[in-house]
Amino acid sequence: MTELELAKRCAEAMWKDDKASQALGIEIEVTEVGGATASMTIRSDMVNGLDVCHGGLVFALGDTAFAFACNAYNVQSFAATCNAEFLRPALLGDELTARASEDHRGRRSGYYTVKIHNQRDELVMLFRGRSGSNGKPLLAE
Repeated sequence: MTELELAKRCAEAMWKDDKASQALGIEIEVTEVGGATASMTIRSDMVNGLDVCHGGLVFALGDTAFAFACNAYNVQSFAATCNAEFLRPALLGDELTARASEDHRGRRSGYYTVKIHNQRDELVMLFRGRSGSNGKPLLAE
């Protein structure tokens, strides 16, 4: 099995029980080891009275891409720290795409950048995260 095939199997295993991301309508794609793309359309139940998406939901999209990127190696990894810079609002009907990329991966931690763009390719959020691993395998076998 190639590293990319392993990353995709890990993503499938995570996605199966990821009720939160599924409820938000997030779709995941893994096209490289240590990277992931998550996308979501802003629905009416995600916005405030100004048709602006709740910032926590945009953060959740970034966190989801981060999670799938750092769990590509069949080692359970979790967010240790993360921060986000809101650069512009996400509005009702916007289609957001979060692209996570690995900046550095060590034995027990990794650093990731997630850029979230809207359908006009405008940067909505810049998300940085550090993962920590418990050393346990993600896949059962």
